[in-house]
Amino acid sequence: MYKLYCRAYQTAYRGALYFLPWRKPRLIEGENSLAELPGILKESGISSVLVITDEGISSLGLMDGLLKELKNNNIRYSVYDKTVPNPTIDNIEDALKLYHFNKCDGIIAFGGGSPIDCAKAVGARVARPDRTLPEMKGQLKVRRKLPLLAAVPTTAGTGSEATIAAVISNPETHEKYAINDLSLIPQIAVLDPLLTVKLPPHITSTTGMDALTHAVEAYIGRSRTRETMECSKQAVKLIFSNLYEAYSNGENIAARTNMQKASYLAGVAFTRAYVGYVHAIAHTLGGFYSVPHGLANAVILPYVLEYYGESVHQPLAELGDAAGIGSPTDPAGEKAAAFIAAIKKLNTDMKIPDKVDGISESDIPLMVKRALSEANPFYPVPKILSEKDLTALYNMIRQKQTAPI
Repeated sequence: MYKLYCRAYQTAYRGALYFLPWRKPRLIEGENSLAELPGILKESGISSVLVITDEGISSLGLMDGLLKELKNNNIRYSVYDKTVPNPTIDNIEDALKLYHFNKCDGIIAFGGGSPIDCAKAVGARVARPDRTLPEMKGQLKVRRKLPLLAAVPTTAGTGSEATIAAVISNPETHEKYAINDLSLIPQIAVLDPLLTVKLPPHITSTTGMDALTHAVEAYIGRSRTRETMECSKQAVKLIFSNLYEAYSNGENIAARTNMQKASYLAGVAFTRAYVGYVHAIAHTLGGFYSVPHGLANAVILPYVLEYYGESVHQPLAELGDAAGIGSPTDPAGEKAAAFIAAIKKLNTDMKIPDKVDGISESDIPLMVKRALSEANPFYPVPKILSEKDLTALYNMIRQKQTAPI
């Protein structure tokens, strides 16, 4: 009965999605494309922007050229660089105060998924000063136009420059949740591969696997469309062809460019088709233990795909075909197994562990409850899982501690 309820909910929501005003950001792509952004902002009538980033980006000087060009275009700017991984409510409220104090009329998100999520949430608070962040948790609770938001990703993984989601964490409750609204899709996205060249290998690998998880979960779910299927296939093909090269040779501009495109395409796919249990579990690991989101997804993905069993054999076989994995004439089950094996090999080659260290057995019941609350009935997963199923998955991914001798 519970599974029928979940499927009925998903069917009704999927039907409603067709009537929503979907849009994509204006894309600015290519080497040195960041230089175009200030002029575009000026043409849009922006006079003062809040640049939201983190201390790591700030210290690297990646924004120096942008800030200089903003000044040359007579656009005032303020920088908020205190964003932490898994941005908190305090982060967002502090940045919001800076936005209002400097009378800003636009926002630039500069960095990985965390600064972009922080910027989206600031925009949501500007648009809805009457609502707190927890009150906007869930689906379509903003419903107001945000100030102009430009997203400048410096990683190739989150796809946040294309999505409706802003993920927020609450350190007091160890909760991590999403605000989902079409108004959160940035108006402008800048894909400049030069911003990712100095990305450390371990960040390149885990953010790349984040993009792969987006593409795979969007493709195997039940809310996919022709467009999201094509975007997912393109993203998977690009990731398997370019991620290891970007990881092992960060100066390869072609690989960096292709990974940025893959991340964007995967973002377009999952913002419409949604994700699944991999993300639901990963969010709890981020909330409880601050496990980086891409790392969590990379570890969890093969376990969940294997747990789904036959329900994902055909879609995984199709993704395998798109990526050139296995023989096109093999049975779907064999192709699906080859695809999962290729994911595991990619993880191994990039030194990503196959377990998550530090998970406390006593935390699992609450994490299971929160993961189920996030996923069911909303995520259009290929197979509805139960509390027992998720408990089993947590125990599979948990690095069990050996007793001291």
